[in-house]
Amino acid sequence: MTSSAPESTVTALPEGLEDRLVAWRRDFHRFAEPGWTEFRTTSAIITVLRELGWDTVFGPELHDANERLGVPAAEVLAAERERAVAQGADSELVEAMGDGFTGVLGILETGRPGPIVCFRFDIDSNDLVESQDQAHRPFAEGFSSVNEAAMHGCGHDGHAAIGLGLATVLSDSLEALTGTVKIIFQPAEEGVRGAHSIVAAGWFDDVDLFVATHLKSDDGKGNIVTGSDGYLASTKFDVTFTGVGSHAGGDPERGRNALLAAASATLGLHAIPRHSAGASRINVGTFCAGEGRNVVPRAATIRVETRGQTSEINEFMFARAEDVIAGAARMQGVDCTLTVVGRADREDPSPELLPFIRESFTGVPGVAEIRDSSGVGGSEDATAMMKRVKERGGLATYVQIGMDTTAGHHTEDFDVDEDMLGLGVLAEARIALGTPAFLAAQAPESTT
Repeated sequence: MTSSAPESTVTALPEGLEDRLVAWRRDFHRFAEPGWTEFRTTSAIITVLRELGWDTVFGPELHDANERLGVPAAEVLAAERERAVAQGADSELVEAMGDGFTGVLGILETGRPGPIVCFRFDIDSNDLVESQDQAHRPFAEGFSSVNEAAMHGCGHDGHAAIGLGLATVLSDSLEALTGTVKIIFQPAEEGVRGAHSIVAAGWFDDVDLFVATHLKSDDGKGNIVTGSDGYLASTKFDVTFTGVGSHAGGDPERGRNALLAAASATLGLHAIPRHSAGASRINVGTFCAGEGRNVVPRAATIRVETRGQTSEINEFMFARAEDVIAGAARMQGVDCTLTVVGRADREDPSPELLPFIRESFTGVPGVAEIRDSSGVGGSEDATAMMKRVKERGGLATYVQIGMDTTAGHHTEDFDVDEDMLGLGVLAEARIALGTPAFLAAQAPESTT
């Protein structure tokens, strides 16, 4: 059954909101914070949500602590908390986030029966040194990142602003809403680390309709993808090889060479056969070993990722990688420790949801082409949220909003097309308002 138009919707943004969207985005950009250290960002979002009348869930309550992946060391978190407060974060809110329990869930209860619709916006930055070229607008206009080796190079500053704009519009439209709206401001998407602990805490178990959103560079201004479907399953992991040091000239036989183990592993990992059932990837991204030219290396570390067109292909690649690493360690007589620091499944959008998403974007000022598939090829941990919603009988999709920008994601001169912020807010407010009628139209007709 096809969707029906929302009975009540929004046709324009409230006066002044577009300026607020830009201000929020630029503030988040200036104070960029990598995954699990988004203390100031989370504090700012909580403050706005509370001013708008939303309930907020944050800190350890938002996460299953056992499911967090790739959390920085305690001393890093302590320094980041201190910096966040110095940069204007609410000290009590930061303290409540503890050891990196960042991110926030906003909840708007209407008090009227209806479905639960949820939107996800990620908020973390990249480990990048931002361009200081006058051609780079954030630098030229004075809002480039002030935090060392942290930059919003993927648009998450814009995502956070869209989320706050959506919360603003829905607060103003409360009388037209039924059911409950949730907005997840997710930490640590980079490295696919942050979604799993929120999913494991149960916050998606009751969601009827879920939409994740991403701004997309160089995809045409206003071009919309209603259901990004090319995300690869992935596992990110670190491996530490621990051997025995010795003098390389005096008694090399006493040593156990961790560098050679890591080198053998690196070559063996890249020699794993590719899978015939679909795309497969493996990459050793970093390699660090040794102390001096005359010392048998006692320690080495590599940082690795596998990917697969399906979760099964990725599991094949990861299992083979474990075998290669263990064999390389045995060959050199060293110990090895493998730690998974991020993971993502392959999960495609619900096809029956896409006509409704298309309809919600149709007619929004600034929208150009609308298509239903993208085949993007990266990885995303919002798929964990999509998977859980679909397992519980709900519908889920991942929306892309195209921008007229040329710098690619995860580059030092990436920037956001700020014209797309208001477009995203308006369309997704229409999704929230139209969800009850859409889901009612999808329900099978009752029989007597």
